[in-house]
Amino acid sequence: MPKTTSQIREKRVPRRNKRLPKGEHGGIELLLVQSVEHLGKQGDVVQVKPGYANNYLLPQGLATVASEHHKRMVEKHRARLAEIQKTRLAGLQAMADSLAQQSVTIEANANDEGHLYGSVGATEIVAALKRANVTLTTDQIRLDGPLRELGLYTVKIHLGQDVNGEVKVWVVPSVGGDESAG
Repeated sequence: MPKTTSQIREKRVPRRNKRLPKGEHGGIELLLVQSVEHLGKQGDVVQVKPGYANNYLLPQGLATVASEHHKRMVEKHRARLAEIQKTRLAGLQAMADSLAQQSVTIEANANDEGHLYGSVGATEIVAALKRANVTLTTDQIRLDGPLRELGLYTVKIHLGQDVNGEVKVWVVPSVGGDESAG
């Protein structure tokens, strides 16, 4: 059965979209719509490998093709973008300051010497913060390793874009654990 013109067009469209402007170093030149950690800030023109552009940045809406029109638009709105960024950073810093004044308590099973039977990791810390009405993700928690003993720990938190905070985490023995063992 012969193919219709719409079927032929469907095959050609993806090929046309794959032609992205190459930069001077051979990478794909893109304009960042949002800041991407380890790549650049909003409004920056960056060069990335074709796979990173086609599979992550463009489908997620984090970047767009760096055309002359888009570059002019960014230059025109750079002051407005800076103001938005300043407001966002102030909000993140306020959140970091409020986190520094908070502490969360996590109950864990431990032996008589204070060693935990398991460990406390980022997942448990995020759950404890959620109970305190603070929403974070596990990748924002910066632990050197899992917490394996009872005590007070100061845990670093990366809120984004050079804004870091700390929260105090108390690891205490669970109330029902010692009574059932003895």
